[in-house]
Amino acid sequence: MNRAQRAKLALTGAALGVGLLTAGCGYITPQQTNHQYSASDGIRADLGPLQLRNILIVSSGENEPGRVIGAVYNSSSKDVTLTLNGAEGSQTKVPVKANAYTLLNESTDEAILSTSGGVPGSLVDIKVSEDGTNVNNTVKVPVVDATLPEYKEYLPAGSTPSPSTSVSPSSTASSAATGTGH
Repeated sequence: MNRAQRAKLALTGAALGVGLLTAGCGYITPQQTNHQYSASDGIRADLGPLQLRNILIVSSGENEPGRVIGAVYNSSSKDVTLTLNGAEGSQTKVPVKANAYTLLNESTDEAILSTSGGVPGSLVDIKVSEDGTNVNNTVKVPVVDATLPEYKEYLPAGSTPSPSTSVSPSSTASSAATGTGH
């Protein structure tokens, strides 16, 4: 073997070694794209043929009504009814057509619980069941209030706004500036 062939062989071996070393980094590093998660405020859950996505409760307080919002997908070939049981016997039912979805964010499909069962910022246990295969499960659902403007329109009618949603920044600033806020 001449000197040129040995150099090519050494160069090939070095390139192969570098390739193996860099491939090994990808092998031991977890890939975030392989992990499914809810990239939103709500939760995701699967219940028989139903897939619940971005489910959360909008309420102004623990003993106030709460509106469940999110999406429910039905992958079965028959209509089913999703039942949500919350705190103190509160319950709401959501019909979902076969091979279709229901958006609980729309005014035609309001799902209201008589009490949210938790203060905004907490997680509450909700028992979810569907009548197609009689599958049920208990999931922890976040409770949010109208602090974020995108949830304000979902506060149930008749609920008392929480203090953080009833005070506007301009009225607080003007009362602080005039010294009447204390």
